[in-house]
Amino acid sequence: MGYAFGSIDELGEGFGFRKVRRALGITAFGANVIVYPPGYDGFSHYHDTQDELYFVHSGTARFEVGDEVRELGPGGMVHVESKTPRKMTNVGDEPLVVLAIGGKDGYVERDGHMVDPADVERRAAFGKV
Repeated sequence: MGYAFGSIDELGEGFGFRKVRRALGITAFGANVIVYPPGYDGFSHYHDTQDELYFVHSGTARFEVGDEVRELGPGGMVHVESKTPRKMTNVGDEPLVVLAIGGKDGYVERDGHMVDPADVERRAAFGKV
């Protein structure tokens, strides 16, 4: 299948990992939603080869990365290279919901193409608004 739709709620209930990659049939990168209860103290970890991007969907996360500690709310993001230890903790009074994307081997470059040639000019102008 060339595409798949889903939602966080469809992936399960309660706290823990929700396997986005498996549910949507993703093979090019890793993807999980992590749901922590209020006050949950996460785990310091690193990866052998996979960089990660964390996106805070809801709640308040404290990320400890290297020598830096930062709190991120909804819309906040942090990228962590594979070997860099990181720890995520829920410092809020509500569940923390974070989308974690993992990948390796670098950026693929811009390889998108317009299906409708009439959209080329409109797309070029979009970034200039």
